[in-house]
Amino acid sequence: MAKHKIVIMGAAGRDFHNFNCIYRDNEDYEVVAFTATQIPDIEGRVYPAKLAGKLYPEGIPIKPENELPEIIAENNIDDVVFSYSDVDYQYIMTRASWALASGAKGFALVGPVATMLETDIPVVAICAVRTGCGKSQTTRRVAEILTEAGKKVVVVRHPMPYGDLTKQICQRFETIDDLEKHKCTIEEMEEYEPHISRGNIVYAGVDYSEILNRAEKDADIILWDGGNNDTPFYRPDLMITVADPHRAGDEVYYYPGEINLRMADVVIINKVDTADYKSILEVRNNITLANPNAMIMEAASPISIEEPEMIFGKRVLVVEDGPTLTHGEMEFGAGVVAAMRCGASEFVDPHYFAVGTIAETFEKYPEVGALLPAMGYSKKQIADLEKTINSSDAEVVVIGTPIDLRRIVNIEKPSVRVVYDLQIIGKPNLEDVLTKEFSL
Repeated sequence: MAKHKIVIMGAAGRDFHNFNCIYRDNEDYEVVAFTATQIPDIEGRVYPAKLAGKLYPEGIPIKPENELPEIIAENNIDDVVFSYSDVDYQYIMTRASWALASGAKGFALVGPVATMLETDIPVVAICAVRTGCGKSQTTRRVAEILTEAGKKVVVVRHPMPYGDLTKQICQRFETIDDLEKHKCTIEEMEEYEPHISRGNIVYAGVDYSEILNRAEKDADIILWDGGNNDTPFYRPDLMITVADPHRAGDEVYYYPGEINLRMADVVIINKVDTADYKSILEVRNNITLANPNAMIMEAASPISIEEPEMIFGKRVLVVEDGPTLTHGEMEFGAGVVAAMRCGASEFVDPHYFAVGTIAETFEKYPEVGALLPAMGYSKKQIADLEKTINSSDAEVVVIGTPIDLRRIVNIEKPSVRVVYDLQIIGKPNLEDVLTKEFSL
């Protein structure tokens, strides 16, 4: 019987996990290629034989997504398996039409249950309906509550394997030095460093079965820290999904965020301190319709600004979290809120000063306004980010990224940092839910 030939469309994360769980060592299938998008420079590599298994002694090529029609035509592909996150329904069905028109016999989605790994360790999953809703501060708050209750928490982060995949099979982060050891990108540092600074061990990588085996030895409770709006890789005992009223309606219009909404035990409507009431109500109504059994909480993301007087009356360049502004499509973040509150006279548009890969980012995401996404997927991109910042005519740089960007980038201009956390409003709150679920 001929093998079923497939292509897995991905972005260096969910695609690899779907392969590992379903297709690796499965003789009924031949994975001809992965395709790649969203993240710069992840195509042109090979999913190595060490990870791909005995059926793929040469590994599996990772090709640009725009080559999909040629891959389908040249290999008589049966199915294209869509395996990445944070896309609207028009986008995903356009990809389906593209694949089917190119000759694929089918277009498939993999359900979350098929790839959720089981463990005897209790698991809390933090997911979202979109990138940039506030998963990170929610995860930090849950970890804080559990740690204060005497539990040893291990955070397992959604994959960001943008380097040598054979060296990223299972990564363990306990100290800041581990970030350098594993050659982390800015995006990885933004996710790992806040946990490390609070004493939490973080695992990430490519093979989440191996990661689970390692994490189980360190943990009383595993905290799944989701990426984008992807679904959990581990079956949760408690699932918390974060929604964003600044993008009201997206919770029922983006894949796979709506799945997270419908599976959640708790849905947190975040950022209610900066959103309008009509949008908050729209999100609440959509939650109730999609998942009437979910507990709904409201939360603020209060910001703290170092030396706020430096901003008043100044022309500022605001640097925000990269993925939130790009494929997350968020129009502003904590840096903008801080600059407005502190009386900035003008927002400097970085488009006029962007160089190299930063200029390419603006070309790829033209909807990004007068804000600078903190892109740093390579040393060159970090250097381009640094040059863009220092070439601007801003009087002050406002840093709204989850980490202090000044540790990575030499900012020659006066700068202030903005930090933000999660504050649940009213009761029941996260302490109540976690205490009941895990008998704290």
